[in-house]
Amino acid sequence: MLKQIDPILSPELLYALRSMGHRHDIAIVDANFPCDPGDERLIRLDGISGPRALEAILKIFPLEEQEPHVAWRMIAEGDAAKILPVFEDYSAGLDKTQGKAVELTAVEPDEFKDRVRAAHTVVVTGERRFYGSVILRKGVIAPE
Repeated sequence: MLKQIDPILSPELLYALRSMGHRHDIAIVDANFPCDPGDERLIRLDGISGPRALEAILKIFPLEEQEPHVAWRMIAEGDAAKILPVFEDYSAGLDKTQGKAVELTAVEPDEFKDRVRAAHTVVVTGERRFYGSVILRKGVIAPE
């Protein structure tokens, strides 16, 4: 156990977060998202919801601030304007941890899957709601 580190953050996830560089992406995907079980980038957080994982990660993960789009979700059911409850939960976690409104950018399913394939790390959660996946871009920590 560590002080001030959420206990759902496994040693593997902490290592991956620390290993990521500026503008690397991390995907937080739902339990139904198609992933290759042999992929070394996969880290499992079974039984943990996607929004819960997002909040735990963003307590220690600097989100990019120099780009207009730093968080993405998949377009649901072919309608970019459709806002599912899981998207609202992710948005609330983003806004809470960042202290400001952060846009959760909707992208086409094929583009989203391509972004997941290109991500530095893929966290598979226990999120069971459809379209319960997001991608975040890592920022930097300014010098003191």
